[in-house]
Amino acid sequence: MQQRLVDRHPDVPADQLIAQMVPPPTFDEVSFDTYIPDPNQPSQAAAVRKAGEFAQQVTRIHAANGKKSLFGKKKHVPGAGLYLDGGFGVGKTHLLASIYHAVPGPKSFGTFGELTNLVGALGFNNALDRLSGNSVLCIDEFELDDPGDTMLVSRLLTELTARGVSVTATSNTLPGQLGEGRFAAQDFLREIKKLGALFDTVRVDGPDYRHRDLPPAPEPTAPGLLAEKAAATPGSTLDDFDELLRHLSTLHPSRYGALIGGVGAVYIGNVHTVTDQAVALRIVVLADRLYDAGIPVTVSGAALDRIFSEEMLGGGYRKKYLRAISRLLALSRFEAPAGAA
Repeated sequence: MQQRLVDRHPDVPADQLIAQMVPPPTFDEVSFDTYIPDPNQPSQAAAVRKAGEFAQQVTRIHAANGKKSLFGKKKHVPGAGLYLDGGFGVGKTHLLASIYHAVPGPKSFGTFGELTNLVGALGFNNALDRLSGNSVLCIDEFELDDPGDTMLVSRLLTELTARGVSVTATSNTLPGQLGEGRFAAQDFLREIKKLGALFDTVRVDGPDYRHRDLPPAPEPTAPGLLAEKAAATPGSTLDDFDELLRHLSTLHPSRYGALIGGVGAVYIGNVHTVTDQAVALRIVVLADRLYDAGIPVTVSGAALDRIFSEEMLGGGYRKKYLRAISRLLALSRFEAPAGAA
């Protein structure tokens, strides 16, 4: 019988949320040496050098904080901060994961959304205590969606760095511009500037590697053929788009990774353009988890580059939506698992 994501109801205990904050499988083996800078983009080679120097700094800080003074008290050297800014697909996450792999543990790696979900699940003080022993906290796709998140993350990172935890982050927006274009940025500008002061910013320029020399979005598969392909693909799931969106609304985003755990390929029928922002943001989270796991995606209906409305692509969350499209298109070009038709 064909598996469906909508039949899955995963539960992720809060105490496992910290343990699962590691780089996605796609970045298990990356290092500074495996990042190949574009010779036409000198900022990339500079970013590799800066990221390597930051990893060394993190290691020194963590070692210093593990020592005791002559009076038996632990030293508290403040953590360092590095912010990798650049467009989509220029290798920022590769560098972030390389930093993670290069420094001693304990350490944590997660997206901005996963970090806020973690605090929501554990509570602020519990999350702070659990992360305080880290050498580094790596935050991918750093974004501020509302003033509440701004205050929460600002306080968390300020307290963590004061306790000696270094922080590195990636985003498509400079720290001083976070929140720009959404809500009333001037109302929490002070917090945004406070966040920006924690980081040294390094620019990573270049075109999106996921689209270099690649064709546009694949044509959607015919509905009947979609079911045939799903049936012939080991470990695949087949879902109706609207049913899947309704199911996502019943799950906390922290469970989306578990939702697709063990899935070999995802097939989705009757895809159409989404106009509801809450629904669209759930798709963004699912796209991130699918991309992290490297799971191929095949659809019928509308092409994946038409999944968000033009109004959404011009709004305050446009960078999230463009990132999701970029990642879904990359997944749509993946080879299906062995044994597929």
